Amino acid sequence: MSIIEKIDSPDDVKRLPVSQLRELAADLRQIIIQTCAANGGHLAPSLGVVELTIALHRVFTTPADKIVWDVGHQAYAHKLLTGRRDNFGTLRTLGGISGFPKRHESPHDAFDVGHASTSVSAATGFAVARDLDGRKSKVLAVIGDGSITGGIAYEAINHAGELNKDLIVILNDNEMSIAENVGALSTFLSRTSSSEFLHRFKKNTELFLKRTDMGGHVLHLAKKIEESFKGLLTPGMLFEAFGFEYIGPIDGHDLPMLIATLEKVKKFDNSVLIHVLTKKGKGYKPAEDNPSLFHGVGPFNIETGKVRKGKGGAASYTAVFGAALCKLAAEDDRIVAITAAMPDGTGLSGFSKEFPERFYDVGIAEQHGAAFAAGLAAGGYRPVFAVYSSFLQRAYDQVCHDVCLQNLPVTFAIDRCGVVGSDGPTHHGAFDLSYLRHLPNLTLMAPKDENELQHMLATAVNLGTPVAVRYPRGNGYGVALDQVLETLPVGRAEVLREGGSAAVLALGTMVHPALEAAAGLDTEGIRLTVVNSRFVKPLDEALIMQLAEKCGVLITIEENALQGGFGSAILELFEQCGLKGVRVLRLGYPDAYIPQGDQRELRAMLGLDSAGITASIRTFLTR
Repeated sequence: MSIIEKIDSPDDVKRLPVSQLRELAADLRQIIIQTCAANGGHLAPSLGVVELTIALHRVFTTPADKIVWDVGHQAYAHKLLTGRRDNFGTLRTLGGISGFPKRHESPHDAFDVGHASTSVSAATGFAVARDLDGRKSKVLAVIGDGSITGGIAYEAINHAGELNKDLIVILNDNEMSIAENVGALSTFLSRTSSSEFLHRFKKNTELFLKRTDMGGHVLHLAKKIEESFKGLLTPGMLFEAFGFEYIGPIDGHDLPMLIATLEKVKKFDNSVLIHVLTKKGKGYKPAEDNPSLFHGVGPFNIETGKVRKGKGGAASYTAVFGAALCKLAAEDDRIVAITAAMPDGTGLSGFSKEFPERFYDVGIAEQHGAAFAAGLAAGGYRPVFAVYSSFLQRAYDQVCHDVCLQNLPVTFAIDRCGVVGSDGPTHHGAFDLSYLRHLPNLTLMAPKDENELQHMLATAVNLGTPVAVRYPRGNGYGVALDQVLETLPVGRAEVLREGGSAAVLALGTMVHPALEAAAGLDTEGIRLTVVNSRFVKPLDEALIMQLAEKCGVLITIEENALQGGFGSAILELFEQCGLKGVRVLRLGYPDAYIPQGDQRELRAMLGLDSAGITASIRTFLTR
């Protein structure tokens, strides 16, 4: 029996002899690699924290103690150690366990996550709640060096440092060069600064000096000397300025050191930050050599490390966007591209190489990205902020007050709209139409295919006002790509098929399924007009009213929440115009968070594939 087969809960980790912990780490890595090879997933981040995860569960006792994982894509080992080993093969599949911590899955998952930089905020909340209840337990936040670039992380660190609660923040650092050259000095600093005796001695000395006449001056001098020494050799000065006691850096793969450090810090009662150095992808050479590829990877061959190819075919919307933006930027030196730590995911890697002086990666800082774009636009440029739909939610205030209020020519290229797949509800782009449609001055559109995306992008950067273009994850339809990009007439829809039974107003990804449904229903004597709506704001009011009066029956189809979405805009138009007697069917997402699963599975489940649309329209018209 392997070691991992003996682990059904964190209590089993505590009972293992120390000599078997390395074998446990190897078993965890093997299962994580095998599962990600089959299902895809966040492989490199989870491989990098295997020893840290073992140490955490060896020293602390969840769920009484709370461990908040930032983003959560590094929590696979945590899931395996907390009773989900037998179900781990269902990772990221429809009905399976999530790729992120979920409270409904296990009491050991303290907090639902999926977006970056929130762990310290949530952990501070847990710490305050614990103290208000008079309980004795430990609260930890595990945050990566990428997540800590987010502004909310520093807001939380600032607040937590001021409160100085019993809180442990673990900074998982897998990129800084200090990992290679700190050596024995790192070990010395770690042992010294984590010493329980030194910790108690420092606190008692401070209390004593504060009571003496000269104590304040002596204490100030002592702190200056300590800060100068640490500031030269470690990042500790930054975190101690926020009010945290800094420990580290320490080797994140040295289990005895990790366990010893955590055991000592467990006895502290103030805010502490432990700086842990890890190697992303540790234990699987392809992931160590290319951690970016294996950060979030599709199914792959374990022996070769090669990602298994999909069905091929058409270019992705993301790739078409990136190529079109390069083409436009070559003709217009006002165009600047912005990403929030996602140059590959948003298709801007090519732009960054071709126009490095006009490319900016702002880190995990969507708020700053949007306000930065507003400043560029006010300075005479035409910034394009490429961002995932669910991540743009974080910058709502800046879109509203910094961009739209000033009517600045910023283009939001919103990728991953609609269902995105196995990352689940934190990543589905289910709400962007609803949270953007009501903003004054904003033009909002969605292409029916990848070629139309090119023309919408050209329209956006030339419009001179705020624009959002939303498009899905995945491949296009393989349509021919025009070489000359043209601007579209704003607020004009496109009639693709005519019929008298009803009018179907489809948006973006729903246009092609609507055409397929119409072709099928045509054999049943149901003749449908199908419209590529293109614009959610402004609507093609004249066409919509004409079709409403002609057919008396309208069906709207969108990949967005029905609340406040495209269909709602049509109903609002009818109310404004005083139009009555028109039957309307709205198809879209229900008032619920959509689970993880393959895009096709989810669209079928939601009735938004051609079969589901056909059934809904047939039922509605024959009711």
